Amino acid sequence: MRENNWKQKVAQMENYLPYQGKKYIAPSKAGEQAVEMEEFKLAGQEARKAFQTLVASLLGVTNDFRADRVSAWMNQAQVGRPHFWCYFFLEGGTRLDSTFAVRLKTIEGRLGISCELSFIERGSTPETLARQNRVLEVLLDESLDLDGVYYWAQISGESYFYNADERSRQSLTELVEVGSARKVLMKYDIPTLADFASVEELSTEIQKGFNKLIPFFEVTR
Repeated sequence: MRENNWKQKVAQMENYLPYQGKKYIAPSKAGEQAVEMEEFKLAGQEARKAFQTLVASLLGVTNDFRADRVSAWMNQAQVGRPHFWCYFFLEGGTRLDSTFAVRLKTIEGRLGISCELSFIERGSTPETLARQNRVLEVLLDESLDLDGVYYWAQISGESYFYNADERSRQSLTELVEVGSARKVLMKYDIPTLADFASVEELSTEIQKGFNKLIPFFEVTR
């Protein structure tokens, strides 16, 4: 994709950020807000299509994986949700397996990408969580390329970030064992989409992030 086209896609995704948390009403029912709601809908659709462009580009570098549906531009309560995501399943796997995922996130006011080793929360089982938390079984030695990788843990309903080092691994293992930490994901962030000249260049960086997470993926299979 040419540089100008990619910059346009990034702009479309960033233009949808102001709609986060806003209630969408079908224009036919919105009365005086009909025009505003049409703009809301168009912005959401364009942002989602732009993210789908990124997902499509990743299919060429994740040959053993298939992409799930890209998340919708609003949630079930019809509230704007600009941080899209998509899961990638290993061929032959199920929706209960751990997966790779890309997720939009806002970093210092700009859109970035979080590459993660995760699982689909809906329909998950205690076994799913136990398998996901096996990421803590991976010893963090010098053979691993952990630059930029970190643990994301859910503790008492709150999100916490931990450096990918042995001290954090041991602390999180204890928290999981006593039931304080519910789940632990592995993540690698790419701060700003606009820093990349093309979607292909960004895809290469995302693949680098996935490669760093492969040892953790293998232990959860």
